[in-house]
Amino acid sequence: MNISIFGAGYVGLVTGACLADVGHKVLCIDLNTTKIEQLRQGRIPIWEPGLEAIVKRNVDEGRLLFSTEAADAAAHGAVVFVAVGTPPGEDGSADLQYVLAVAQSIAQHMQSYQLIVSKSTVPVGTADKISQQVSAILAERGLDLPFDVVSNPEFLKEGSAVADFQKPDRIIVGTESPHARDLMTELYEPFNRNHQRTLFMDVRSAELTKYASNAMLAARISFMNEVANMAERLGANIEEVRKGMGADPRIGYQFIYPGCGYGGSCFPKDVRALERLAHEVGYEAQLLASIEAVNQRQKQRLFDKLVAQLGGEQALRGQTVALWGLAFKPNTDDMREAPSRVLMELLWRAGARVQAFDPVAMKEAAQIYGQRPDLVLTSDKYAALQGAQALLICTEWQQFRAPDFEEMAGRMAQRLIVDGRNLYTPDKLRADGWTYLSIGRA
Repeated sequence: MNISIFGAGYVGLVTGACLADVGHKVLCIDLNTTKIEQLRQGRIPIWEPGLEAIVKRNVDEGRLLFSTEAADAAAHGAVVFVAVGTPPGEDGSADLQYVLAVAQSIAQHMQSYQLIVSKSTVPVGTADKISQQVSAILAERGLDLPFDVVSNPEFLKEGSAVADFQKPDRIIVGTESPHARDLMTELYEPFNRNHQRTLFMDVRSAELTKYASNAMLAARISFMNEVANMAERLGANIEEVRKGMGADPRIGYQFIYPGCGYGGSCFPKDVRALERLAHEVGYEAQLLASIEAVNQRQKQRLFDKLVAQLGGEQALRGQTVALWGLAFKPNTDDMREAPSRVLMELLWRAGARVQAFDPVAMKEAAQIYGQRPDLVLTSDKYAALQGAQALLICTEWQQFRAPDFEEMAGRMAQRLIVDGRNLYTPDKLRADGWTYLSIGRA
């Protein structure tokens, strides 16, 4: 099939590359000319394991094309994906200006039937707005062309997006059009050969499924962090509690790891957008408000623990603090709403100097914060420790799990670790002379 995708960002690029890899011919449209030139050369602007090789292979074999011209999409094929950003507005609602701009562009250029596939994470009712936009533009053009709008939300985890797309848990398609259903069945046939993963439903249910899924996962994380904070006061060990809870098959082990809060481009934005959507329809979603409030508080936990250990914020003035992990999770360079950002900004406000290391997010950090005297981005994890009063850990990268503690002790001003991901065994470190503070373990 010939497929066009508006948006060559994270979702659009992964979608386009993986669809091309099974044989479809895909054209990605993006207004960023620099990005398009890079992609035409097989170079990708994001860090995602396995993606660059797929992009390069399909570019070389002519199945993955890139353009900055919206008119090319209509000429390329009947299936058009909308995979542009929906950034949060000031009130937390999803900003649909880019989605609706794409809908307008599609309507201005279409000459025959188009299947418009909404891949962006959007509020319930967005497909109706896209339909209204397209119908209005076609009426202005004096045309009566058939089209369908379907909801096909993405469920990609940063760091494993390629595998998630190639072997999905489920493929959600919202449509009530038999023709659209047939086209989407053909489109995703290569991903359903082992067993049927596609779930068809009405459009609004598909749109809500995406938001509800992310809110549920965020709720599990915030709930576990609440229990972890209680465990510290009760003298319990949250890691033992976690194992006991996870052994119940109704609960399971996924997304019940305590830590210093969740971040990224999805959970924070989607929880706030769903809460705002509830408000718009006259419902007070108390649980959704609590999920976000707990997470915001949890992002400050490492700072609070460090301040309490040192005897007050004044003890941080002029001191050096080491930070391991800048990305919001391993296997990505994404720092959007990362706990590390909250932590660094609190440290700077207290007058501390931060020496930070992350395996892949250093460039991103430099772009966000630029050159500043109170931030040093080091070449490796041990260099970040030089002269530091404490080490704070925000991201559970594999290379942080078994460090050389003697090497660490030789570089640091004192043996103090505040661990936001519970990577180490408290008794062992304390026996070696470390002061070790973690989440939910006394």
